Amino acid sequence: MPERQWPKDFKDRLTTPLPGRSHMWRILREGGFRGDGNAVRDAALVPRGDRKLPDLKPSQSSVTWIGHATFLIRTGGLNILADPVWSPKLPARSRRMTEPGLPWEDLPRIDAVVISHNHYDHQDKPTLLRLPKTTPMLVPGASATWFRALGFTDVRELDWWESTELQGVKFDFVPSHHWSRRGLLDTCRHLWGGWIITSKEHRLYHAGDTGYGHFFTEIGKRYPRIDVAMLPIGAYAPRWFMKPVHTDPDEAIQALKDVGGKAMACMHWGTFVLTAEPLLEPLHRTRDAWAKTGRRREDLWDLGLGETRIL
Repeated sequence: MPERQWPKDFKDRLTTPLPGRSHMWRILREGGFRGDGNAVRDAALVPRGDRKLPDLKPSQSSVTWIGHATFLIRTGGLNILADPVWSPKLPARSRRMTEPGLPWEDLPRIDAVVISHNHYDHQDKPTLLRLPKTTPMLVPGASATWFRALGFTDVRELDWWESTELQGVKFDFVPSHHWSRRGLLDTCRHLWGGWIITSKEHRLYHAGDTGYGHFFTEIGKRYPRIDVAMLPIGAYAPRWFMKPVHTDPDEAIQALKDVGGKAMACMHWGTFVLTAEPLLEPLHRTRDAWAKTGRRREDLWDLGLGETRIL
């Protein structure tokens, strides 16, 4: 079967132009956008309970926050890893500030991996190499060659709004307001997006990395009755620089409303120091903003590391 043909790049999918030279000079003059690598941690990031995965009934699904954008999602009888990162440090970036919520050795058999895009804090080569090469890899468009070079034999690359199925669970790749790059010469050569995971029991949404924009409303129209949306709340400062590609807490809550989601699981915070806001600020801002919405407090899943919530 011939390889699928993709465009040279996906720059036409950008919803906001990437920063230019003037933006980079400004951010350097203002001290950069990296926060304090020695930020103080508190009880909000301490693993809760014994970090043991609860047993599920056939009608149940669960979401476990490992840290940053990494989740273990169990639904439809499958164990799914989203954007798995267990590495202690990212290339050319800060060290991990908190340990993964579950030790690698305590994971169940992994039936599939979904990748949102190829930035190092979402597509982590050392972690992926720890998986059996037969593990299905569900990846953005034009990414299959990279995964096959690692030895994976079941790689499924999808364009926006395309889907694939695995043992009765449907995976839809949906747009996000972001971009991609791993090296100096591959800007936007690979697609980016989020995942809608639909089992007989539940529908879950992992948004990947994204700014706020019109795609959320479209996703909500196409995929009604989302039970839980995993949405990014951190890496947003300075706002003038990060706003096009990273939602802040208020925008994440608005995105939940736009997609029609019932519960919001917070992600993309408390693990790596990537931007200028204090490590714990996203959590506190999210809690404050949520309290003003009138939504049920139990529908805000501000999970601790290793904490599992059952649907």
